[in-house]
Amino acid sequence: MSKRAKSFFITAVVYVIALVVAVVGSYQFLGLHQWLLVLIGHLLATVVVFIASQLYKNSSLYDPFWSVAPIPIAIYVAFWPESSDVNIEKVILILIPFMFWALRLTANWMRDWVGLEHEDFRYINLKKKPFAFLIDLFGIHIYPTLQVNLSLFPIYFALSVSTNEANILLYLASLFTILAVGLELLADEQMRKFRRNVANKNKTMKQGLWAYSRHPNYLGEILFWWGLYFMTISIDMSYWYLFICPLVMNLMFSLITCQMMDNRSLERRPDYSEYMNSTRQLIIWKTK
Repeated sequence: MSKRAKSFFITAVVYVIALVVAVVGSYQFLGLHQWLLVLIGHLLATVVVFIASQLYKNSSLYDPFWSVAPIPIAIYVAFWPESSDVNIEKVILILIPFMFWALRLTANWMRDWVGLEHEDFRYINLKKKPFAFLIDLFGIHIYPTLQVNLSLFPIYFALSVSTNEANILLYLASLFTILAVGLELLADEQMRKFRRNVANKNKTMKQGLWAYSRHPNYLGEILFWWGLYFMTISIDMSYWYLFICPLVMNLMFSLITCQMMDNRSLERRPDYSEYMNSTRQLIIWKTK
C-alpha cells in the first residue's frame, strides 16, 4: 500500500470512528433540542479527529471534516424532522445543491491531498505561535466546526421545523446554490489546469475567472452558504434573521482566509503585489 493510500485509509477509519462517537454520544442526550443534539455530535466528532491529528502530528487530517461532517447532519434533519413532516420535493430541492457541494469539495480534497506527510501551511504557521496546543484544538479544529455548525443552522429550520411546501422561490434559490457550487468548481479546475503547467511555477494565475477575482473559488463557497439561507427564507420569510449565519462565514473568508492566502502569495510570487493591487478580492468584476 502506498503512503497516500495508507493516509486515505487512516483518514477513513478516523472519520468512521468520529461518526460512531458522535451518534452514540448525542444519543445520550435525547430529549434535548434537535440542533443541540447536532452540535453535541458535531463537537464530539471534532474531538476524535483532533486526537487523531495529535497522534499523527498533522492537523490537515481535519481538512475533509468541513465537507464530510455536514452530510449526516443534513440527512438527519431532513428525514427525522422535528415536525415529523417529510416533504420529499422540498428535501430534494435542498439536498441536491447541498450534496453537490459536499461531494464536490470532498472529491477536490481527495484529488489534491498528498497524504499525511503534508500539512497545510496555515496550520504550520499557527502552531508556531505560543500555546500551540490550544491554538490547534480551538483555532484549527473547534472554531471551524462551530463556524460550519452555525452556517448550517438555516437548513434546520428549512428541513426540520418548517412544514411549508416547496414554491417557485425555493426552485430559484436551489438553482442559485447549484450555480454557486458550479462557480467554485470552475475556479478550482481553472487553477488546477494552470498549476499542471510547470512553466507557471511561482507565477500568479491571471486567467479565466482569476483575471477578475483573486479568490473566485472562495466567492463560490461564500455564495453556497448564502444559498442555504436563501433556500430557507424562500420557504418561510419569518426566518429572515438567520442572515447572521452566512454573514459570519462571509466575514471569515473575506477578513481571515483570503488575507492569509494573499500574504502567502506575496511571499512566493514576485508579480502578486501588482495583481493584488489591480484585482478585486472576491467580486468578479473588471480590474481596478
